[in-house]
Amino acid sequence: MYNDQVGVSIDGHIATVELRRPPNNFLDMELIGHLATALEDLDNNIMVRSIVLAAAGKHFCAGANLVKRVDDEAAGRKVVSQPRHLYHEAQRLVQTKKPIVAAVHGSAIGAGLGLALVADFRVTCKEARLAANFCALGYHPGFGMTFTLPRLIGHQKAKWLCLTGKRVPGDEAVAMGLADRLVEQDKVREVATEMAMELAKSGPLAVQSARETLHCDLFAGFRAATEREAFMQNMLRETNDFREGVKAGFDRREPVFTGT
Repeated sequence: MYNDQVGVSIDGHIATVELRRPPNNFLDMELIGHLATALEDLDNNIMVRSIVLAAAGKHFCAGANLVKRVDDEAAGRKVVSQPRHLYHEAQRLVQTKKPIVAAVHGSAIGAGLGLALVADFRVTCKEARLAANFCALGYHPGFGMTFTLPRLIGHQKAKWLCLTGKRVPGDEAVAMGLADRLVEQDKVREVATEMAMELAKSGPLAVQSARETLHCDLFAGFRAATEREAFMQNMLRETNDFREGVKAGFDRREPVFTGT
């Protein structure tokens, strides 16, 4: 246990890291920082060979709580400036050494999808919904997704998902390569653990070195993407379209964008 929001358990060579902010598991810099620390500590545990990234509650991760931020700003409540950006903490995630299987049992939306894409493999179910919904909210995509998504499913498919914010059910996600396994919802974590066990059968040093070679461009690409994403998000956060998009999403209606 790293705090009351990130839990870690180890069974043999498999570690399970669980997000514990149910039901939505909204992420922020604190949560991603604790998650990164947990993964870094597991890197230093010689007994652990692979990791299952899971979540408690209804959703894997519904992204950042943008509604709260917009409400705070509208009410004149000061949004505290942090010495480090959320994406600096996210960069720590892609530098860790051991293979990760994400158990996506519910929705992975916005930055929540970005978090799922940090994993090496994803197990999901037909009930899950995966979406890069930023543009649909009048916002710029983030959490490195402008790099990780096209790297995974190709430029054209990634561009469509980013620009439309389309919600992809689990079976469609597997068909397009966004996830690797489709199982019954109550089997998602179990199958993710089975995949982690399969990974743990190979030589751990060989797995880590091969993964590092396969990921040789990952950190540089992720860092460059997050730096531009953060810059563009800061600009768009000041627009009427962003405020309208977030409010419309909360009200469950179509946004009326004005391009301002």
